[in-house]
Amino acid sequence: MTIPNLITLIRILLTPVLIWLLLDARLGEALAVFFVAGVTDGLDGFIARVFHQKSRLGAYLDPLADKLLLVSSFILLGHLDLLPDWLVIITVSRDALIVIGVLTLMFHQVPVAIHPSLLSKLTTLVQILTVMAILAAPYFSPLLWVTQGLISATAAFSVASGLHYIVYGLRLWDAARNGDKEQA
Repeated sequence: MTIPNLITLIRILLTPVLIWLLLDARLGEALAVFFVAGVTDGLDGFIARVFHQKSRLGAYLDPLADKLLLVSSFILLGHLDLLPDWLVIITVSRDALIVIGVLTLMFHQVPVAIHPSLLSKLTTLVQILTVMAILAAPYFSPLLWVTQGLISATAAFSVASGLHYIVYGLRLWDAARNGDKEQA
């Protein structure tokens, strides 16, 4: 177990705490927990790269931790009417599509390397910033256009990266099928 993997596990363990705080509408405390979780997201990747502690487990755990944290946040912020339903549907559908796609490819024994694209990393960053802005709104009164801009950016990046992963998955599928035909 590497240090980055332990940090990722902390993010996973913070998710139920965040859910509990959001269900109780304790936005200030939820903001603090989400901030710490967001910092761990950057910290685990930084340590893994700088200290050469990348691992196969980390390649699976890190995106799983992101999905748990962000999907939970978006669903609950939508439930609290702090995010528009359409944005919740876009972000959750994108993540569900990615998970279903990876599982489908694995089920059909198509090799899948878990390496988030730059577009996916930017999507995660914009989603994190959006959640933080929504949670911080009662305390820092961000300008409406900043929050609206983040919501629009989250939608655009989520759709773009979702389409990117669909294309990537179809390419993997085609390569595996064409490889099977060549071997037959």
